[in-house]
Amino acid sequence: MNRTTIAGWTAALALVTASPALHAQAPATIDPRIAELLDAVSEDRLRANVEGLASFQTRSTLSSVDRPDFGIGAARQWILDEMRNYSPRLQVSFDTYVAPAGGRIPEPTELRNVMAVLPGRSDRRIYVSGHYDTVARAEEQLTSGNRFDNPAPGANDDGSGTALTMELARVFAQSGIEFDATLVFIALAGEEQGLVGAALHAQQARENDVRIDAVFNNDIVGNIHGGNGAVDGWTIRVFSEGPEDSYSRQLARFIRRTGALYMPSHRVRLIAREDRFGRGGDHTPFHQLGFAAVRFTESKENYDRQHTVRDTPDGVHAPYLARNARVNAAGVATLALAPPAPVVMAGGSNPMLTRQPSGYDARLRWEASPGAAGYRIFWREAWGVDWEHELYVGDVTEFVLRDISIDDYIFGVAAVGPNGHESLVSAYVRPPRAPVRIEPVR
Repeated sequence: MNRTTIAGWTAALALVTASPALHAQAPATIDPRIAELLDAVSEDRLRANVEGLASFQTRSTLSSVDRPDFGIGAARQWILDEMRNYSPRLQVSFDTYVAPAGGRIPEPTELRNVMAVLPGRSDRRIYVSGHYDTVARAEEQLTSGNRFDNPAPGANDDGSGTALTMELARVFAQSGIEFDATLVFIALAGEEQGLVGAALHAQQARENDVRIDAVFNNDIVGNIHGGNGAVDGWTIRVFSEGPEDSYSRQLARFIRRTGALYMPSHRVRLIAREDRFGRGGDHTPFHQLGFAAVRFTESKENYDRQHTVRDTPDGVHAPYLARNARVNAAGVATLALAPPAPVVMAGGSNPMLTRQPSGYDARLRWEASPGAAGYRIFWREAWGVDWEHELYVGDVTEFVLRDISIDDYIFGVAAVGPNGHESLVSAYVRPPRAPVRIEPVR
């Protein structure tokens, strides 16, 4: 519906001016289908997945591929077979590449991501991921023969994220819910060699114009005992790269919003940086190519059990891993049931935001999202890091906030489906100015 709404919302806007936090629509309510989906997450299955992955002794990208119960070859086949058994709705296959020699890869090496696709009504994709390869520091390995066959159990790094990905593939495929978005559950390879499997997949997706709306990457999400003695089984960190209104930051905010609704006892702590200081994860190649991507990581890490032979299943706390899986599931399900986010940048680069009609107002315009029943607008002071105010404005594609300066506030809009599920927020972002260079008269 292409119309500007001003007069019809005079009373609502007066209330917003008096009380900026007021909502014109009741906050989102719990969808019983999503609640049931969260209840289906099994601690026992998560524990069994972690133990199964660690049983291959090593999952080094460069380990043996021809032994039936040892090394990365056996591990990836086991992941593939497990996910194929979950449901005929899942399309499970290897996503195969040959990584060139260089860096941490001494010779050209075949990499196989394991991918399970749950088709939705649309081609837009939402990913859940973890990396299944492992590594252990050389000084702790029992060097004999192929040194890449030395022990590297990787129960938490990243057996925990892989186990979570596998469990959510099962739960979503068996839920019977028809999602608008296509869901992809992917166990990535080559992370420990420089995010290689993720980078190759992301590059191929970009080259083929695959629409990826979000990547929920899970890496080290199962331990509650920090190496300094701290214990925290009720917080999960979500890392996202800037700038402040990047697609990845919007995804992080969305995850905290849905997590607070479905898992209020489990704190989602947003970290405004790409990853842990000086470290990296498989979400980064996706973010660098313009896809919304974040990393989930446990609250208290134990570095003595990362990249060591001591990263064994007894260091993974299944109840905590299950809570993290449910936070993932709440965000994935909500986003997959919602319409796509509205387009707010004309031609992909110019924000549809003006000062009309008075010259001192905020006039927001956006393109209609397929399947949307209405829209919610958001704003915050330009120095703020999270949305401070929101207002449901109904089935319109323009809205005016009177006497609110577009210089002083950041604005965004989300699409709301007929079932109340909400998309990511599309922010009105001014592109950076081109550098000014003036040649002096000589």
